[in-house]
Amino acid sequence: MKNSTAIAIGGFDGMHIGHQHLFAELGENGTIVVIETGYANLTPKNEREHFSHYPILYLELDEIRHLDGKAFISLLESKFPKLDKIVVGYDFHFGKDRKYSFEDLDTLFSGEVKVVAEVTHNGDSVHSHKIRAKLQIGDIKGANDFLGHNYTIKGALVSGQGIGKKELVATINIEATGFLTPKEGVYVTLTRIDDEEHYHPSVSFVGHRVTTDGSFAIESHILDGEVLCNTKARISFVSFIRDNKKFDSIAELKKAIQSDINIASQKLKLLQL
Repeated sequence: MKNSTAIAIGGFDGMHIGHQHLFAELGENGTIVVIETGYANLTPKNEREHFSHYPILYLELDEIRHLDGKAFISLLESKFPKLDKIVVGYDFHFGKDRKYSFEDLDTLFSGEVKVVAEVTHNGDSVHSHKIRAKLQIGDIKGANDFLGHNYTIKGALVSGQGIGKKELVATINIEATGFLTPKEGVYVTLTRIDDEEHYHPSVSFVGHRVTTDGSFAIESHILDGEVLCNTKARISFVSFIRDNKKFDSIAELKKAIQSDINIASQKLKLLQL
């Protein structure tokens, strides 16, 4: 990072298509500077690193929020001695009480300041808060269009309720701490097991098991054969199938799950064409 000549600064939760426009301005020796607010739940912590080849420096907002504009620039220049370009979005603010904008950057920084204009998709401006809203209503396609990739969560393997393999279908259950979970329901997904390089076609459930014990679960059924999961999994959401629903019997639930599996299999086959 000491050799970086350009940096992009922002919260960058989601690493969405708007953020990618900033990264495109970095050139060869670029670094992404993430201001950690504590609210990132699309790509929490180092999850952002899956969506860019650039190195990332994380700065905690609580540790820099007191700085005035000049002190903030001095901090950046101390971390990047060769810095000659700063890239920010049109709505970027910094410093104490967020009182400084890109215009102040231009005045305080001796190098180039590149301001990236608002990025839109189908006429709608792209923002992380809109992606969160889309996920919360199950609009996976809309969220993924804004992200430029499938929304993905990861978590440690946890025990299920114990009836899946015996009475329903085998599932991998995870606890995805720190991630925003989409609307309760059933989804077409791709699931990556442990440290495997590839994703398996899958159908996943997010929500409370209202037909059985009422507990909250994130569980994924692998469609291309049973896979042993040892410690963790990543679930990548492709599309929404149906809302969470209470069934009158395990037999009805099993029938619905089979229908979900058929829908997911068909949709994933179409995507491979």
